[in-house]
Amino acid sequence: MIALGVDIGGSGIKGAKVNTETGELLSERIRIATPQPATPEAVAATLKELAAQFTDYEAIGCGFPATVHHGICFTAANIDQTWINTPVEKLFTETLGHPVFVINDADAAGIAEMKFGIGKEHQTGIVMMITVGTGLGSAIFVNGALMPNTELGHLILSDDIAEHYCSDAARQRQDLGWNKWGKRFNRYLQRLQFLFNPDLIILGGGASKSFSKFQEKIRVRTPVVPATTLNLAGIIGAAVYAAGETDAGHAPNITEAEEYIKNMLEAEAKHEKKKKQAVTPAEDADDD
Repeated sequence: MIALGVDIGGSGIKGAKVNTETGELLSERIRIATPQPATPEAVAATLKELAAQFTDYEAIGCGFPATVHHGICFTAANIDQTWINTPVEKLFTETLGHPVFVINDADAAGIAEMKFGIGKEHQTGIVMMITVGTGLGSAIFVNGALMPNTELGHLILSDDIAEHYCSDAARQRQDLGWNKWGKRFNRYLQRLQFLFNPDLIILGGGASKSFSKFQEKIRVRTPVVPATTLNLAGIIGAAVYAAGETDAGHAPNITEAEEYIKNMLEAEAKHEKKKKQAVTPAEDADDD
């Protein structure tokens, strides 16, 4: 199928036509600045403007920076608060006059990597996709099935949510060198390893392009690799989702995945209650 894949971000809305069977882009990627403030009506109008620049596609899929459950947006960590409880699929569909399928942006990126990237060879066990950008997005696949809408960027780390501590935006905002930031990010990966024991962690988002600059600070047992679909992952994954060529949220073993995540998060809650983890000077020292 030929689908229009769209990646909606805090600074830009990007789209391209995608061959959902091969993951190949069939058009140039077009980017339009995200309106400010990024209210539902303003973003919908910008999406319509973007979509009007493409023709001859069968479906539209959007990766969106929020929890999207049954077409409704329930969180707004890195977007305008007016999105909370907005029926995003209904809004986009009515604005464009064409069915639009919306999925969490990290889930979309994970779908692309599992279908066309390095995750293609890891369809058993637990694979985690972490997108490192304005926040920390997460996608978890258990035996190839997506457990949608995880928000692991909101785990508590050093008395704050993790994405405030070690996202790429936090690195830039606090002017951290790659060594110091890499140590922080390594602590986040250590927490994920403790909770989930994944077989593979794939890094996407802006910081993944600079993986070589902080790679030596990553010291976890789990293999950690940058995404091979790079900054096109969100567009490709959204298109695949729109085409219905993924079992996101509908896999036969999704109950197994849900139970696994539930148990791991309960373990996290018990761990936090028993012991408060703090950063030591040695761990957080900048050795640039």
